Amino acid sequence: MGITPAVIEQKEFTRRFRGFDSDEVELFLWEVAQEIQNLSSTINSIKDENHRLELENQGYRTRENSIQRALIYSEAVIDEMKNSAKKTAEAIIAEAEVEAEKILNRAHHRLSQLHSDISELKRQRMQIEIQISSVIESHSRLLEMSKAENKAAEQNDSTLLFLKQA
Repeated sequence: MGITPAVIEQKEFTRRFRGFDSDEVELFLWEVAQEIQNLSSTINSIKDENHRLELENQGYRTRENSIQRALIYSEAVIDEMKNSAKKTAEAIIAEAEVEAEKILNRAHHRLSQLHSDISELKRQRMQIEIQISSVIESHSRLLEMSKAENKAAEQNDSTLLFLKQA
């Protein structure tokens, strides 16, 4: 059983001869009861304030933990984004290198094709030059033969003319 202000106020002592002044004792008990009442109110007030502060502190701790988790999560997301960006950049570079290699291969192939075409055109030109030279030579021979035939025909014509005159 705790001593409360009500217990103190209602406390009665047994009376004896030559005891204390009962009014003084009652006044003292009333003052003690009032002081305990005040202290009890203060304690309750302090307990309420302490409880409120503990709840507030708990809220701050919860927020702090949430912020720490968010910070850790955001750091993880940032690291993941960096890794993803790095992988994407590496993939783009690799793709560009492959594309550049393809372009170079096509250019080399085209250059090889052009060299082949030039060689073929040179061969065709030489063949045409030979054919033209052959045609010119054959026409030249025909022309020579034709001149020879014409000369022979003129001589035959002159001989015939001479024979006819005679």
